[in-house]
Amino acid sequence: MSSNGAGSQPKYKRVLLKLSGEAFAGSGTDSIDSATLDLIAEQVKEVVLAGVQAAIVVGGGNIWRGRAARSTMDRASADYMGMLATVINALALQDALEGAGVVTRVLSAISMHQVAEPYIRRRAIRHLEKGRVVIFAAGTGNPYFTTDTAAALRAVEIGADAILKATQVDGVYSADPKKDPKAVRFESLEYLDVLQRGLEVMDNTALTLCMDNGLPIIVFELSRRGNIKRAIWGEPIGTVVGRSSSGVTPAL
Repeated sequence: MSSNGAGSQPKYKRVLLKLSGEAFAGSGTDSIDSATLDLIAEQVKEVVLAGVQAAIVVGGGNIWRGRAARSTMDRASADYMGMLATVINALALQDALEGAGVVTRVLSAISMHQVAEPYIRRRAIRHLEKGRVVIFAAGTGNPYFTTDTAAALRAVEIGADAILKATQVDGVYSADPKKDPKAVRFESLEYLDVLQRGLEVMDNTALTLCMDNGLPIIVFELSRRGNIKRAIWGEPIGTVVGRSSSGVTPAL
């Protein structure tokens, strides 16, 4: 039993971890920081060894910012380039995980058989059932959709119990805590609260998909070692977005 009362067994048996591309860069100047990858791999290995089935969706913003390029190039082309950037990150993460002894499969929504398996829902679930970590790359395979939407879609498809959204801050705030010292962190939020307040948790398409399927979203800080396990074990870290009769709960 942990010191704060969380159980010895995971609250969520199958999870989808959403990692932004920026997370791969860490605090350095390189697009992919090896120390950050090792930290992620260490935390994922810990939960997999405890019997949790883990899937991961990666972004590509550390390599290519399609949003910034849309003013000068075709939107679909910019988005496809972003999808290819996620494949690079997926392969880097796979290498770190397998270096830590975790069996991993990369499944890409865009066919590239030399480096990744094609995304097939039943195959992904089978990998998870065999204890392999599945990394979903190339978003949904379609332009005009973000990797947030890809995370929500894949989580619903594989029957995940929760989405873990790892960020650079320790939850969802009423304003940017770096700019507003009066910003309040929420312990829990309902889906509609997030939509109505315009809070930056996930884009509206992803959030609506989670709401329609009752899929909770746990927003927490990635850089604190052990936080992935804490989130899966149901410890009170970050912010939980889901269905609740009590509404918005600010952190004390």
